[in-house]
Amino acid sequence: MRARDLPNVISVIRILLTLPVVYMLLQAHYLTALLLFALAGVSDGVDGFLAKRFGWQSRLGSILDPLADKLLLVSTFITLAWMGHLQWELVAAILIRDLVIVSGAIAYHYLVGRYEMAPSWLSKINTVCSLLLILIVLFNSGVYDAGWGLINGMSTIVWITTVVSGAGYVWQWGSNALRQSRAKND
Repeated sequence: MRARDLPNVISVIRILLTLPVVYMLLQAHYLTALLLFALAGVSDGVDGFLAKRFGWQSRLGSILDPLADKLLLVSTFITLAWMGHLQWELVAAILIRDLVIVSGAIAYHYLVGRYEMAPSWLSKINTVCSLLLILIVLFNSGVYDAGWGLINGMSTIVWITTVVSGAGYVWQWGSNALRQSRAKND
């Protein structure tokens, strides 16, 4: 293994951490799930830092990193909703946004041209808010019961950032497709 492969290895480890996080949640071992989830969250920052700091970015990494994020977040959100810790409406909004992003990226690739997977700043904010919400729910369930006010407030923020970031991708792709179409017709 070369040093430049380290960010991709970290992303694969984050993908593999999804199963133990979900299992610990289902077993109601919230503190262990919290620690594993926090480790996965830190690893997301580490792989991104390494890739950018040392120029170790790759096409594989641009696919693995968001895949690892989505797999961990969506699996955890579904599990927490299943267990009654989060509202299904929020999870549905997250799933619809991700479906729109994936189907939009595929459609853009085949109808317009190559699509470079690069998260928008709104999407990064949404990811951070989603991570914080999950950490708050896990902390609330396994360490200290801080009440539902903080969870409800953070859920609202995640709801808003989910909708706004999803709309941002649709707007960006639509604008790019329109520009490309006009350029071909000129």
